[in-house]
Amino acid sequence: MQSTLKVHYLVVDPDYAGQRLDNYLHSRYKSLPKSRLYRIIRKGEVRVNKKRVDPDYRLCGKDEIRMPPLKEEKKIEKPTKINLDLSKILNDAVLYDSKTLMVMNKPSGLAVHGGSGIKIGIIEALRIMHPQQKFIELAHRLDRETSGCLLIVKKPSILKEVHRLLRESGDINKYYLCLVKGRWPKNLIKIDKPIEEKSSMTLFKIIKTFKNTTLLEAKLETGRNHQIRIHAKSAGFPIVGDDKYGDKDFNKFMKAYGCDRLFLHAEKLSFNLLGEKISVNAPLDDALKKCLERLGK
Repeated sequence: MQSTLKVHYLVVDPDYAGQRLDNYLHSRYKSLPKSRLYRIIRKGEVRVNKKRVDPDYRLCGKDEIRMPPLKEEKKIEKPTKINLDLSKILNDAVLYDSKTLMVMNKPSGLAVHGGSGIKIGIIEALRIMHPQQKFIELAHRLDRETSGCLLIVKKPSILKEVHRLLRESGDINKYYLCLVKGRWPKNLIKIDKPIEEKSSMTLFKIIKTFKNTTLLEAKLETGRNHQIRIHAKSAGFPIVGDDKYGDKDFNKFMKAYGCDRLFLHAEKLSFNLLGEKISVNAPLDDALKKCLERLGK
């Protein structure tokens, strides 16, 4: 969308009710850097119904958004095609597909969206692969190195409902597999520790104990950024391959077992959507399977 030097207004379509303000604006002003978008929101230059709001404000139908005069930003060329290898990888990764949503087994190393030097992410690639689909949006995000269940929505009304489910604790069950350094205590089944002053809770279950690592199932009770990684580190058992919160020396040691990436995998996603029960399991990729086999030996 081209910017102007005049104040202008947006009226929120009811289909987008429940979406965060920052996400809504970012999808409409793709050439506007995120840093600048957050800055004008924080300064109160963006108003909703004539009031200052935070970036995480949840929009309501018919909300009126005031946008300040915006200088013309450098136009970003949108990719119009992707290579056949990426197209095949994404097609092979689809676990569930319907008229309203899709779940894929996201490969490690692929970003879910473009930005920060990445020209194209999974969501942009899917839009190119499915030009007839008017609406394709991420329902949530996974870190670039995290693999597993990624939920994509094809209708604004469904995105609104999924976001409602995500806000309600327990309405969407998200289970992860992670391999951590050390032997996880049997009695450590819950970590309830705030992240950036927001309540955060993860439930842990031991799947298998190895000589100096433990395979865990982690169930998210809240959805904070890097939650499992931060909680595992806070307990003294960082996730193998974590280059931000992990043990660098131990990560080097684990490369001998074939684990040269973050061992965090979104294994299962289950929820009820408008009366339909959806449950999807994503198998581990070959690299992580081989790592566990070597540890078992």
